Amino acid sequence: MNRVANRRPGIGATSVSFAALMFGLNASTVKVILATGITPELLVLFRAIFTASIAGFILLLTNRKAFRVEKKDILLLIVYGIIGIAMMQWSYSNAVSRLPIAVALLIEYTAIVIVPLVALILFKEKIKARLWVGIGAVLVGLAIVSNIWDSHLDPIGVAWACMAAICVSVYFLIGEHTQRKRDAMSTLFYTFAIAAVFWGIVNIFNPSKIPDLNKIVSLSGNLAGALWPLWVALLWLGIMGSFVPMYLDYIALGNLSATAVGIIATSETVFASAFAWVWLGESMTTLGVIGGLIVVAGIILAETSRTNNLKA
Repeated sequence: MNRVANRRPGIGATSVSFAALMFGLNASTVKVILATGITPELLVLFRAIFTASIAGFILLLTNRKAFRVEKKDILLLIVYGIIGIAMMQWSYSNAVSRLPIAVALLIEYTAIVIVPLVALILFKEKIKARLWVGIGAVLVGLAIVSNIWDSHLDPIGVAWACMAAICVSVYFLIGEHTQRKRDAMSTLFYTFAIAAVFWGIVNIFNPSKIPDLNKIVSLSGNLAGALWPLWVALLWLGIMGSFVPMYLDYIALGNLSATAVGIIATSETVFASAFAWVWLGESMTTLGVIGGLIVVAGIILAETSRTNNLKA
């Protein structure tokens, strides 16, 4: 059943906004956990297994029929799970381990240019000129927030962030297409289960050292005095940094276009910069605050340029 006619843009915008807030907070969480020595590959594998397990358990209790998959959709789900989830989270984790969080996200969210271009060229979506002005404002605002001109950029980190931008574009585009037919929870289960299988196979051939889950982890920065066992940090990340925000993102993709979700999702950079400033002590200036306001203005401009609530 095509779900486009039942889209609710207000729910979509609210969902992706809360997801961006939670992803913004957990960008610092990822950085703290990676500093313990756990590999990005193992961290992504954990997030995939954890999220798929919760989604699968909820479906077993509430909607077993949602497990059904048509043969024609299998390949799309596999591509989505590997590129849009497994590779996206892996490249993002590698990027934030080598770059300031705001810079990594700035590069990653150049996806908001890729997505409407693909929608225009391949799907013939009607796009108003004002949308490009909004996207331009968002990118300028993100550059100001990240203070990119004063950053010492690790070339490898930049390469990881560019890879993340491509994967995020796939995530938004295929996500919108998938959500026209499937519910958010079953999509969450299958895409993360596929990502878990992918990284499980990789780990067989290139095994990562299993960390001591009882290892005491300092939250670093301004929270250096707070000490948690590693398993607590991973549990938090699994629930509040993966399952919940990803579920909200999938709800958003079922109610808005990929372009619209991508543009609103860029607010993650503003949230991440604010949390990194308060938590990790990463720089935040008056100019950065102004940049954040420009991002918000760009999002509003881009969203109000849509010809209707279903197209960007």
